[in-house]
Amino acid sequence: MPPRVALLTPFASPSVRGNAITVARIAHGLGRRGMELRTWDLSASAERDVEAGVEAFAPALVHAFHAYRTGPLALRLARRMEVPLLVTMTGTDANHDLFDPRRAALVRRVLEGAAAIAVFHPTVAERVASVLPDLRERLVVVPQAVGFASDEPVDLGARWALPSRRVLFVFPAGIRMVKRPRFPLAPMERLAGRNPDVRLLYAGPVLDDAEGEALERAIAGRPWVRYVGVVPHAQMPSLLRQADVVLNCSISEGGMANSVLEALALGRAVLASDIPGNRSLVDDGVTGLLFHDERDFEAAAGRLAADGALRQRLGAAGRRHVETLYPAAREIDGYLAVYRRLAPVPSA
Repeated sequence: MPPRVALLTPFASPSVRGNAITVARIAHGLGRRGMELRTWDLSASAERDVEAGVEAFAPALVHAFHAYRTGPLALRLARRMEVPLLVTMTGTDANHDLFDPRRAALVRRVLEGAAAIAVFHPTVAERVASVLPDLRERLVVVPQAVGFASDEPVDLGARWALPSRRVLFVFPAGIRMVKRPRFPLAPMERLAGRNPDVRLLYAGPVLDDAEGEALERAIAGRPWVRYVGVVPHAQMPSLLRQADVVLNCSISEGGMANSVLEALALGRAVLASDIPGNRSLVDDGVTGLLFHDERDFEAAAGRLAADGALRQRLGAAGRRHVETLYPAAREIDGYLAVYRRLAPVPSA
């Protein structure tokens, strides 16, 4: 019998937040390899109930996703049960919380108490090691993969009656500051003035009420823009296939954005902010286009709107890139290797 593993996540399905999607994909892959595991969603259960459930499960390893949101409880449980703790840093914990004076001490305490720390990309490992050099040997890079539990059709027409002739830009992300949802509006308004076929669609949950209200005000009176709300993850492949261009305007990413990985895997052209987390996937001019500022964005969006062959070339190259470097097996192999090092896990 393989040892039991307790997965702690700040969010789980049916949430469409990045952590929920990542954990669901990893749990599914590990389960197919014969691992015995259970997932606890800290957004859905009180801490005392999570503690009782994990202790009753008696895992040989605790695996926490997001050092700040789940790390403190996971560390407390691991110490109490005298089992190793693996922490996967998923984004804001590595890019913001680790450097936030109000949160850094807590994040550092969690990382210092972990037996291993997984990150999605070498640039994130270097960022963490630059702050906590003594933990360098505990850092391990496990690249993300792409996985859709199902592929259900989305009735886009019921949400927005689009013209048959259009160039559809899709912004698939939770509405919060770090994703910069309002950034594309001004440059795309100028583009839409020159190219009436341009449309911009937002899909994702409002995670910051103030930002959601600001976006609602910003798109009012702009008929070429629509926020369609939450799209279930099972319908995201269908939505992304209807996109001509997929946008990522984030200030930071935790090494790899699920939305960018998914868009590339589906052969979509990607236009993304030039940040380390996006550069790990988008080779500018080869697997997508990167932008530095509003002028860059407008120029790149204009090229993509006008040139279907460019979109097709970038999308095809992106698909090959993901299929070659980020297959699902690589992600699961990576976590199993860490598990075997921390607890006796039989070879698959």
